[in-house]
Amino acid sequence: MKKPGRLFLIKDIRQYLDIPVLDLGAVWILINSSIMKQKIIMLSLGIILINPTFGQLNEELVAVLDTVLQEDQKYRLEMDEIEKKYGWESQEMTDNWENMAKADSTNLIKVRKILDQWGWLGENIMGADGSSALFLVIQHANLETQVEYLPMLREAAARGDARPQDLAYLEDRVALAQGERQIYGSQLEIQYNTGEMYVLPIICPDSLDIRRAEVGLPPMSEYLNYAGMTWDLEKHKARTAKFEADRQRYLDSIQENSLKID
Repeated sequence: MKKPGRLFLIKDIRQYLDIPVLDLGAVWILINSSIMKQKIIMLSLGIILINPTFGQLNEELVAVLDTVLQEDQKYRLEMDEIEKKYGWESQEMTDNWENMAKADSTNLIKVRKILDQWGWLGENIMGADGSSALFLVIQHANLETQVEYLPMLREAAARGDARPQDLAYLEDRVALAQGERQIYGSQLEIQYNTGEMYVLPIICPDSLDIRRAEVGLPPMSEYLNYAGMTWDLEKHKARTAKFEADRQRYLDSIQENSLKID
């Protein structure tokens, strides 16, 4: 199995630890209505039909998204230990990737149903971890899905229903996947032959910390401390120039080969 590239988003994962395991099964919930109290059964996919207009924390939705968050983080948090014990190319790591892909697929089905039916709800309805779950599932989805829900996240952040930091992370990932430079410097990559971790290309890196502050992100030097890295602006500029030159040569070679085939 070909493993995906190691593209990293640094977050303080301590907020995702110690999440209880919830086995919801089929959950019935009561929703107050101006007309009557209704019983609505959870769908087989685990999505609750709720009415978010009450603006109150919905415990059943919180429980579903807590489970989604746990499943999203489970295999990712095991990667370092598996790599240290068995190696990056081991069968154990391959199995972990496969389990992660299955969990991501299941989580995306659940999150899509919530987003498509109710939009990007606020923390007042789904809790802080619920907000993290929505974001991380979309962040870990394919580019097509990310592009589809990016406008919804932008609108949610603008009205205060989503964290601007989460929007910044998704903006960066989408920009890079579309061949552009990232805006906020959230995305890192590891160079396989050296094991060195570096920041992927950033637009206008001289004003990076200003943009980061505008969305509530810490200065780049502080951010990179999580990965044991030091922010060197000039080194980043030099690496970006080489990175983009190498990429252009690669694209040119593809074009040249295509013309030869034609």
